[in-house]
Amino acid sequence: MSELVIKTIDLTKTYIMGAERVEALKGINLDIYKNEYVALMGPSGSGKSTLMNLIGCLDSPSSGDYYLSGELVSGMSDSELAAARNKLIGFVFQTFNLLPRMTALENVALPLVYAGISKTKREEQAYHVLESVGLGDRATHKPNELSGGQRQRVAIARALVNNPSIILADEPTGNLDTKTSIEIMSIFEEIHERGNTVILVTHEPDIADHAHRVIKLRDGVVETDLKNPNIIKASDPTHNYNIRTV
Repeated sequence: MSELVIKTIDLTKTYIMGAERVEALKGINLDIYKNEYVALMGPSGSGKSTLMNLIGCLDSPSSGDYYLSGELVSGMSDSELAAARNKLIGFVFQTFNLLPRMTALENVALPLVYAGISKTKREEQAYHVLESVGLGDRATHKPNELSGGQRQRVAIARALVNNPSIILADEPTGNLDTKTSIEIMSIFEEIHERGNTVILVTHEPDIADHAHRVIKLRDGVVETDLKNPNIIKASDPTHNYNIRTV
């Protein structure tokens, strides 16, 4: 059986907005294994982005437990949490989140600054990853000198530069045209084939169809959790999911 990298037990998230109480997540139970390719789907307000933030340790649950690579996240100190997030997880966002005054190379190298890597090693590692996403010749360009697809490739390279085991992508093709979206999704497929666990949030069925497992959320609960019948690969984990329908 494959290694369990993400486990959530009765995870909830409640936001208090003045007199209003919003239950964004209402008891999420998930097991995600190493080298899975998972899509989190759902309409606006379903809780998918909230769940992504909890999985990425960008926010804390209101109740329930979250285990990241076997470690209980709520038991980690702030410094341990920051170190785990930087080492284990690479983030890709819809809006790219690139620093406009930095070159592509400098943007990609940024996580290595926090990891305490020397400048020479940072630049060498960042350039290697830029080359792997087809942007070695754009290393000195700033974000405003790049197309949307190129900016997303830089963002993907930045997510990969620390060699994390998990890639979290939040609507990674949301700002891209169809042709560019297909190109970006082919990169995620390559990342998965290299052994990474890939989790992407999307509301687009054609984007979710690239994943090997599709989890649909609605009103803060898991509505369905199913293997993608259109994709059968020998590399897929062989465990059985706790498939639920609501």
